[in-house]
Amino acid sequence: MTPRAPANLALPQPYLLFLGDITDAEYAKTAFGLRDWARERCVGEYACAGTTVTTGLPFLTPVEATAKGARALVIGVANEGGFIADAWMPALLSALEAGLDIISGMHTRLADIAPLKAGAAQNGRRLIDVRRPPPNIPIATGRKRSGKRLLTVGTDCAIGKKYTALALTRAFLARGIATHFRATGQTGIMIAGGGIPIDAVVADFAAGAAEILSPDAADDHWDVIEGQGSLFHPAYSGVSLALLHGSQPDVVVICHEPGRDHILGVPGYALPSVEEMIELVLRLGGRTNSAIRCGGVSLNTTELDETSADRLLAEESERLGLPVADPMRGGKRFETLIDHCLRQ
Repeated sequence: MTPRAPANLALPQPYLLFLGDITDAEYAKTAFGLRDWARERCVGEYACAGTTVTTGLPFLTPVEATAKGARALVIGVANEGGFIADAWMPALLSALEAGLDIISGMHTRLADIAPLKAGAAQNGRRLIDVRRPPPNIPIATGRKRSGKRLLTVGTDCAIGKKYTALALTRAFLARGIATHFRATGQTGIMIAGGGIPIDAVVADFAAGAAEILSPDAADDHWDVIEGQGSLFHPAYSGVSLALLHGSQPDVVVICHEPGRDHILGVPGYALPSVEEMIELVLRLGGRTNSAIRCGGVSLNTTELDETSADRLLAEESERLGLPVADPMRGGKRFETLIDHCLRQ
């Protein structure tokens, strides 16, 4: 029997986004992802004292959020190690007392934290962990599957792989192309309502998880698969390689942030160039799909004004001989990137 993609989750909505006590916006990617791609499901944000990061949504206490229809508090933090800080406990317990379930994408299981387990039981609320892979994941077979696949890969973590995959999915669908976004991380799963948290899968089965995430499909169907980590990351390269081999992409889109010069959170490790990334991903990806090709480059130009960004995109496209675009800016350059990805 051919394995099928995981079933969708039924998460209580709408959400109150919790930012913990963070002071670095790069660790709030879950909150920002939900704000940008599921805004209609977010009523506001909540945080501990001292937090300097904001999504720009209204600040609401759990009681206020419940009054506005919220059904769950989502931990919007994606910190290193995926832990739930002790300093968050009063805020999380107040959410349970206000009648909210708690949804988490952290490695630490909510029910393993005694105060939260007791608080949920006392208030009749649910503790929902989305970073929990399905049971009985097989090892990878390397068998070529029908259908088309695109994987976003990055020169680093938190660099735009999810946003690029979501933007490409939306663009493919707008052209009438049968397409599914395949989520591989906690934020993508919350946005899509299903997927596999690839970094929570036992290493020997990670490539197998990528295979069942994108099963056989019609020849004209596209799975756009959210990338994770980076092949150049000293800690997270393993999950990136498993995802690359298991998803067997026909097309890869390289994600990069100009101006970032070192691996996030790992001083002393320089960021690879786009050319190095293309060469490595095509060489390694060719192991399970000899026809793999690069569809183009997605640049995260958030820190640049429109004129500077457009000039850089043009220069990089000329230098690399590939379409280069910022999917969040859209426009003709992004349409050219889409054309190149879809080219037969």
